Parts: sequence; structure tokens; C-alpha cells
Amino acid sequence: MRGQRGLAVISAILVVALVASAASFMAWQQQLWVRQVENLNEQAQSRMVVLAAMQWSRSILAQDARDNKVDHLGEDWAQALAPLPVEGGELAGSLADQQGLFNLNSLVRDGRTSATDLMAFRKLLELLKLPPELAAVAVDWIDPDSGVTYPGGAEDGDYLALDLPYRAGNRPLTTVDGLARLKGFDAETLERLRPFVTALPQPTPVNVNTAPAEVLAAAIADLSLEQAQTLVKARKEGHFKDIADFRERLPKTVTQVNETLLSVGSRYFLVSGHARFGRAKVGLQALFERESTAWPKLVWQKNI
Repeated sequence: MRGQRGLAVISAILVVALVASAASFMAWQQQLWVRQVENLNEQAQSRMVVLAAMQWSRSILAQDARDNKVDHLGEDWAQALAPLPVEGGELAGSLADQQGLFNLNSLVRDGRTSATDLMAFRKLLELLKLPPELAAVAVDWIDPDSGVTYPGGAEDGDYLALDLPYRAGNRPLTTVDGLARLKGFDAETLERLRPFVTALPQPTPVNVNTAPAEVLAAAIADLSLEQAQTLVKARKEGHFKDIADFRERLPKTVTQVNETLLSVGSRYFLVSGHARFGRAKVGLQALFERESTAWPKLVWQKNI
């Protein structure tokens, strides 16, 4: 009898232990599920705030187009949004004029290599201490033909010989990241170039009011980097009102100015937004095209 009672006590203890373990496991599962729901909710909140910020940026660009036709770094749209507290989190963002950069897709206009843009890109590469032959590589990737641009170009033969072969793009670049597939454009080269180049859907002029000194010097054949740096410093005191004003303020030694490659207004802007709610962080980047006073059009959008 004593043995049976002892066995019953042990069985009861085991049952209680099993029930306690099951209850603990179910509580842990429920806690995990609640945490997952919270994370999804916070991520959704972050994304909605960033999307709202994107729409707000579009309205700023539309209003700016109604106010004037000149874009410069003293305008409201050019001021970065410092981390802004919102209920339960924060939001930060910025708007950047993409026509202040060298547009890689301007290298090919109407299906043919643009000699002036090619010369400008070669000069930009030289200013950045990069091989100027990379300009020919970019041309061959973008142009529709299979002829190799001299010197230093690359077409199908160069890419099909790789361990993981592929063909030359023979079409415009969508983003600057696409350069990573081109011969000679390694990660270090890409990061060196990134602050000075862009990839827009169509050829565009360089906005002299927003271009860094390196891009200004590249766009004007006989403008030195030092002279361009002086212009960038001077425009902080007063932006260029038009191309005639820009020409008037150029050094007298500069005579080779192709005005078709320059502008004081822009159509393409890059919006970057970051939001945080709780543990969730969301980053979005979007390229907008602004035509006259119309609502800016979304060209592409990606997570960052």
C-alpha cells in the first residue's frame, strides 16, 4: 500500500510538472506572438510615416515650381529635416537635387555617344583620381550598339569571358548602383564616384546652382577645380539667376562654355526618409520628376 501511495504521489508531481511546463511554454509562445505583433505594428507605423513624408516632399517641390523657375541650395526644399520627434518615434529626411550631379545617361543622346558629355565625364574621373578610360566603359554599357569605344571600352566579349558571364546592358542605367556590373567599377571606385554622379531617365543639363565644384569643373572644359571651388563659395552669397548671370561671374580666362549642358533649374529630385517607432526602423528613397507646376511624378522607389 505504501508503495502504491508513493507511486501516486510521484505521478501527481510529474503531472503537475508537465502542466506547469506546458503553461510556461504557452505563456512564452503568447509573449513571442505579442512581440511579433508589436514589431509588425511598429514597422507599419514607421512605413506609413515615411510614405507621408514622401508625399509632403512632393508638395514642397510642386509649390517651389509655382513660386519660381530657379533651384538653389538656399531654398526650403534643400534644408535637411533633422530627426523630428513624433508620437512613439522619430522621423528624418532630406531632398537632394539630382541635376547638380553628372548624369551618366547623358553620355548617350539619341542613341549616339555625346562627345561633350564624354569629355566632361573623363575630366570628372581625372579630378577624382580615377582612370579616365572608365568613361568609355560606361558609354559602351549605355549605348545600343556592340562597337567598342576607344580607348578602354567594354562590350559583350569582356563580360561573357567572366566566371559568371553576362552581356553588356546596351541601355540606360536605372541607378548608380548599376555601375557595379561594369568593367573596372569596383566597390571603391563606386563609392568615390557616388557623391558626384546620378542616373536619370533622360539626358539632363547640370544645375550650376547645386553642383559640387568637381561637377562644375567637369562640365566646363577650361574651368579648373580651384576656380570651380571659388564659384561654389561665391554662390552662397547669391545664387545664379540665369545662365547669363553665371557666365558673367565666370573667370575671364574661361571661354569654352557649352550652355546647352547647363541650367539654373532642375526637374529630378531624390527624397530620402527614415522613421523609427519602438524597435522598428524603416528607410525609403524615391526619385521624383517635376514637370513645370504639375504634381511630381514618381520614377522609382526603394528601401534603404
